[in-house]
Parts: sequence; C-alpha cells; structure tokens
Amino acid sequence: MAGEYVKGALEVADGVWAYLQPDGSWGWSNAGLVCGPEGSLLVDTLFDLDLTREMIDVLAGRATPNAPISTVVNTHANGDHCYGNWLVRDAEIVASKACAAEMAKSPPSEMAATMAGVDDAGQVGAFLKAIFGAFNFDGIEAALPSRVFEGELELKVGDRTVKLIEVGPAHTGGDVIVYLPDERVVFTGDIVFHGGHPIIWAGPVANWIAACERVAALGPSVVVPGHGPLAGPEVLDDLIGYFRWLFEEARVRFEAGMTAPDAAADIGTGPYSGWTDSERMAVNVRAVYRDLGATLDMRRGSSGSVFAAMADLYWRSRR
Repeated sequence: MAGEYVKGALEVADGVWAYLQPDGSWGWSNAGLVCGPEGSLLVDTLFDLDLTREMIDVLAGRATPNAPISTVVNTHANGDHCYGNWLVRDAEIVASKACAAEMAKSPPSEMAATMAGVDDAGQVGAFLKAIFGAFNFDGIEAALPSRVFEGELELKVGDRTVKLIEVGPAHTGGDVIVYLPDERVVFTGDIVFHGGHPIIWAGPVANWIAACERVAALGPSVVVPGHGPLAGPEVLDDLIGYFRWLFEEARVRFEAGMTAPDAAADIGTGPYSGWTDSERMAVNVRAVYRDLGATLDMRRGSSGSVFAAMADLYWRSRR
C-alpha cells in the first residue's frame, strides 16, 4: 500500500479513499473521502477549482454516486487544502477555530494578487512562478468553515466514527488530523510530509514532534499524509528524527552567533538530501531560531521574508 503513488483515488479501507497528487511538492496536496450510506465526508479540498473539480468527479465515479459530499473537514488553512471549498460550499465545512481564523486572514484573492505580480518581483517572483505557476487562482472565492471546534470533535458518517483531533499549532496555527479508529486510518494534513521537507509556518518545533507522537500513539496502520505517498507509522519516526536533527543543528549555530540564513546554508540537508523542497530549510531554521528566542520577521511580504530566504536557497542550489 505505502508504495503506490499515482494520481487519483485509492481505496485504503472499505469505503475510505485517499486522493493523491504526485509529486507531492508545493501545492500538490492529498485529500480523502469517507463514504456513508447517505452522505460522505471529504477531507480537504485542493489548491484551485480545476483540480478540485477533477477530484470530485473522480470520487463521484468511484465512491459517491449515492452518497454526495455532505461534510468537508479542512485540516488547516493553507490554500492547497482549502481553496477548493467553493465547489462544496453547500456542505457543512468543519475546521478548528484557529484554522478558521487563519483562513479568513488569507483569502484566495491574496494569492491571486501575489501571482499576478510575479513577473515584476525579481528572484522571489521567479521562485513563486516555479513552485505555484501550475495553479490557477483566478476567480476563487473563499468558503469558510460553518462549524468550528477546539480540542476534539467526533463525527459520524453512517455508523462509522470519525475523530477530529486538533494537534496544532505546528505546521500552522490550527492543524487537525482526521482519524478513523475502526479502520486505523489517519489523514494527517500537513502534520506529515512524506518524502519532502516539511515547512514550519507556526511551530514551535516541540509541538510538531508532540503532534507526530500523538498520531503514532493512535496506532494507525495507514497514514495518508498531506503531501507524498501513502505510508505506515514509520513515517512518523522519520519526521521526529528530522525535527530533532534540525533543532540540534540550528541550535549549535544559533549559539555560535550565526544568522539564520547563514545557518540554513551551512546546515544543508544532511541525511535528508533525498527529500524534495530543501529550500524550506530557510524557513525551518528561522523557526528554530525563533523558538530559541530570536526576533525574526516571518511575514511573507516583508523585504526579509521567508519566501525571499527560500528563493535564495532555491536558486543557489540550481547554479
């Protein structure tokens, strides 16, 4: 199961589907569907309307002809997991309270405006075009959650139990996992990046380690990551190892007085050179520095923004 990585719907338990989007890099996120006798639950939408429409059509043919989508769960507020909400806006949309607040602050129109100006934005614009140029953000309207929760929420899809567990802040401020205890399947959102460097927008790092440990404690047999191929529980150990390595490498350089950009360049990728999206080290090292007490500007639009730092690493690695 963990080795299958092709685009489309893959049944991971009876009536439970993962929708995968290789190669799992920037914007190419996964989603899921839990089928019931009268209505189905969709875990996340995709980055634009075309991709979300394609996914809904595939799932309708495979899994939902008699059980239309009645509930949507957004695992977090990044656009590649919620911009497609507009196409399922008549369903009940559920998210953590923190996720809903983040979604309201980052509407799709903001991304559309950013991408409209990439040709005049130098190295950063070229980077944004390279990672997001395949997506169409025009005409997307926000469809915000209609139901929010804090902590945990248990839903029913027919007789099937679906547990929503808030594990953030980690990747973002309001990360949620979706766990099916009887099937031992967990949809992790971006708590799990499989085969690629994660990106620490919120943190702290210790919270993300704790989130991975909490997922592992559930004893899942199938882990559907936010990005990348299906996995077993070993992927959680891999991520915990990554974060511990990252923290220690960044701590040593912080204590030596290195700047965060210099530290990221000096650390490189170490044992994780085979993982995609290594430019995210620029953000992740900054996150560790912030955990250690540094005052850093993490705003995406600032002159020293995290996207500028990532763009520098991205283009440097291609020279």
